[in-house]
Amino acid sequence: MPVAAIGAFTFVLHSHLPYARLAGRWPHGEEWIHEATAETYVPLLSVLYDLRDEGIPFHVTIGLTPILAEQLADADVQDHFDQYIDDHIEGAKKDIEYFSAGEHADEHARFLAGWYVDWFERIKHEFDERFNRDLIGAFRQLQDEGLIEITTSAATHAYLPLVGRDSTIRGQIATGKRSYERMFGRPPRGIWLPECAYRPAYITDTGRKRPGLEYFLAQERIKVFFTETHTVTGGAPVGVAGGDVIGPYGAVKRRYVIPMSKQPIHPERPATTFEAYYVADTTFPAEEQHSGVAVLGRNNRAGQQVWSAAWGYPGDFDYREFHRKASTSGMQYWRISGQDVDLGHKDWYHPDWAAYKVDQHAEHFAHLVADQLRHYHSETGKFGIVSTHYDTELFGHWWFEGVEWLGKVLRHLARSEEVELTTASAFVAAHPPQEVLVLPESSWGAGGNHFVWDNNETHWMWQPIHEAEARMEALADRYTDPSPDERKVLNQIAREAVLLESSDWPFLVTTGQAREYAIQRFSQHLERFNKLAGNLESGLVDTELADELWETDKVFPDMDYADFRTVVVPVKPGF
Repeated sequence: MPVAAIGAFTFVLHSHLPYARLAGRWPHGEEWIHEATAETYVPLLSVLYDLRDEGIPFHVTIGLTPILAEQLADADVQDHFDQYIDDHIEGAKKDIEYFSAGEHADEHARFLAGWYVDWFERIKHEFDERFNRDLIGAFRQLQDEGLIEITTSAATHAYLPLVGRDSTIRGQIATGKRSYERMFGRPPRGIWLPECAYRPAYITDTGRKRPGLEYFLAQERIKVFFTETHTVTGGAPVGVAGGDVIGPYGAVKRRYVIPMSKQPIHPERPATTFEAYYVADTTFPAEEQHSGVAVLGRNNRAGQQVWSAAWGYPGDFDYREFHRKASTSGMQYWRISGQDVDLGHKDWYHPDWAAYKVDQHAEHFAHLVADQLRHYHSETGKFGIVSTHYDTELFGHWWFEGVEWLGKVLRHLARSEEVELTTASAFVAAHPPQEVLVLPESSWGAGGNHFVWDNNETHWMWQPIHEAEARMEALADRYTDPSPDERKVLNQIAREAVLLESSDWPFLVTTGQAREYAIQRFSQHLERFNKLAGNLESGLVDTELADELWETDKVFPDMDYADFRTVVVPVKPGF
């Protein structure tokens, strides 16, 4: 007799990259998109389509931020990706010759170079032939078949708690939703708030009421979003928010450290990440605070099994070393080898050794999920959920073997009688929350607060952002019945505004990963915005400049500047 499922599981994969279209190649710019496409997005689709073709009943929640989706659908980016793959195939072929004779001759290195030729040729075939160079269409097909849920985000991944205008929040979310509907043919049901950053309702110093983020989600009929563990349970930040880093990131030195004494610690409470909760919209009186929007917190134990630098899977010594690359081609021919092994002393990578560890770790994780749900069910009698939240690019790019691991975990759990594979909104629909929860201001950044995006090195960015927001709102309010030319200019102004507001620019400055690049992109969008806005404010409807900037920043073709008009909080949205 079949055993009834006692709980559910979903991977929540957050896919996002900075805006980099036509912004150069290596070491920054479109190279980011090409790397992630080759190492993460194409392999992930391949694994999911293989599971589908084999009849494996899987379900996954996958977020694609609007700015990433716009770039993946861009013809120029696709053409440049073909060039990227061809360059890597050629580089690996040259390495075969390099390792075949003379002082560099090495049989295993030559084998690895050939292995990479096969690997990149397979990626090229999958991209060009299996997915017809249309990754967005490939993801859409899986959603249409009911196998995955694709969630959306703010248009350019803006850090919403720190923006100055509610019109910006509404505009970012509405633009992202419209982009989603154009690409996926349906409205989104879930959203990844950028950086899991949440802001509750509050009253400003001038007595103005600012709604919590759930208010704007409710207006767009979005049903669920995601937060860090401590946002739901209280207590000190844990995992990445508490300062931990996963194995592959271990060699990336942080340029900032937040003392525990300065980290926000919210009172612990009996809420749990094994349940979904409706978020209290404290904009309204107590009896009206049911927002209709649910939240799922990150399961810390399952998350740490991957994220932890101490015992996370990606740090296993047999997995591929991310940081050492061949000077000839940039190929990564080495394994992690050991915790304190210097990059110059890494051992050669052995794909078969890594594959063995993938099998072990996938089976271990499947048992971990089942054990957690079994324990929760035995204690409460409830049907719980384990929701694990990760950057999609962790799998394949940082953790090379991670995509195969995901596929094997799904195979294990699909066979489980106790664990039901689900998606975020499907779980909320099948198991509606029974409680309403007030959430604190928080993020999944270091310290669990806003420090990563607003600190001594990035604070200067926020005044120009806030000034641009005010100008955008004023222009949107002023032009209630624009001419076609005025609308074109207004929409391009809004397009430059949302690109300026990307959370990536302060993030990259803070981490030092691409500081000068981020400052350059921030300054470019600010200059473009100011020039167009200044011209329009002075009476010049500069369609020529708007057309020129559209060709440069060709995203969100259905941008609507009217989304950025002043927000007036009406009665509570109905459901």
